[in-house]
Amino acid sequence: QVQLVESGGGGGKAGGSRRLYCAASGRTFSSYAMGWFGQAPGKEREFVVAIRWNGGRTYYADSVKDRFTISRDNPKNTVSLQMNSLKPEDTAVYYCAGTYFSGSPIHTYDFAYWGQGTQVTVSS
Repeated sequence: QVQLVESGGGGGKAGGSRRLYCAASGRTFSSYAMGWFGQAPGKEREFVVAIRWNGGRTYYADSVKDRFTISRDNPKNTVSLQMNSLKPEDTAVYYCAGTYFSGSPIHTYDFAYWGQGTQVTVSS
């Protein structure tokens, strides 16, 4: 069983930065792709970024390219999301997700494991 726990959420001003963390349990963490999704109030959960099991390939939503960076540390079973140049529209609950899917993991249905989410609020 895989368990994911996010941390690092909070509030801040537009233009600021924040780093989110996801800690994963399970010995097979290094075998699966990891992703982050955001869900704004009243909206569906949307893809933000994903990284393959070995970090060899990453996927970014157009809205966060050049601002957000995903990375992973397999020996420590963690994945991080560095968020720079934050905008009010980045306000959302951010969910960490994991999958053994071998394709391009950019949809919610590609992911089998989910954390509880961490709130990020950006004010103008």
